[in-house]
Amino acid sequence: LLARLGVVNKHNAALMCSESLCVLQMESEQLLSLSGSALAQAVSSLLETPGLYVFSDILELPNVKELENGPHAPVYQLLNLFAYGTYCDYKERAASLPELTPAQRNKLRHLSIISLASNLKCLPYSLLLQQLELKNVRELEDLLIEAVYCDIIQGKLDQRNQQVEVDCSVGRDLGPNELPNIINTLQEWCTGCEAVLCGIEEQVSRANQYRESQLKVKIQVETEVSNLQKTLKASAASPSSGPAPAGAASNQDADQPAEPRDPASSQEPRQPGKKSSKVKGLRGSGKIWSKSN
Repeated sequence: LLARLGVVNKHNAALMCSESLCVLQMESEQLLSLSGSALAQAVSSLLETPGLYVFSDILELPNVKELENGPHAPVYQLLNLFAYGTYCDYKERAASLPELTPAQRNKLRHLSIISLASNLKCLPYSLLLQQLELKNVRELEDLLIEAVYCDIIQGKLDQRNQQVEVDCSVGRDLGPNELPNIINTLQEWCTGCEAVLCGIEEQVSRANQYRESQLKVKIQVETEVSNLQKTLKASAASPSSGPAPAGAASNQDADQPAEPRDPASSQEPRQPGKKSSKVKGLRGSGKIWSKSN
């Protein structure tokens, strides 16, 4: 069963960042006027401040740096642990660090979840129980729900598979050892962007070449069609250049006057040696034709 833990939109995330920066600025201004035991007590209280999850700027304050070499060095080390460490790191060094209050312990566990979520998108319950040193799943789920309501992570609680599917999480302070990895990651990203850009430019170039070739073909077809139309118009305008139609020839013959025909010439000539046939006249009449030799 997937239970939606919650979704933080961009507006809420922006508000969280702005509130965190305001809290950090206010606390930094207050710490600048303190020193010694008062400063150490203020730093310990600062670690419990709700909504504050970045501490590197406080570490850079001149009076806070003075705590590193004085009697309050454990407080400075604890502040450094909240900036870059995890709950497991605290357990390993618990003997040399101040004891955590319940609020500090809870916040350090939240910071540990952020560190794990930055490396893994699916966090098994078994890993979280081990890293956070919790007794049972119920305590773990309560801690995760609290982290979501604090806008630390966004994700899904997969109770069937006993894991947390992380969509995104807030960032933590960057340690000095993490900068080379970030630089390498950014360089790889830039290289990938350049490769994608080269591929896009090649596709655009091929598309332009194809467009130009199709435009040339279009112009050629239009030119051929125009020439063909001109040829057909010229042929239709000059009919004498070709064979005369049958109707025109018949009309020309009809316009010529008919020549008179000689009746005698139309008769066939008599063939010699043949006798003409005798024709008997009508009864009661004399002989009309005489015998010919």
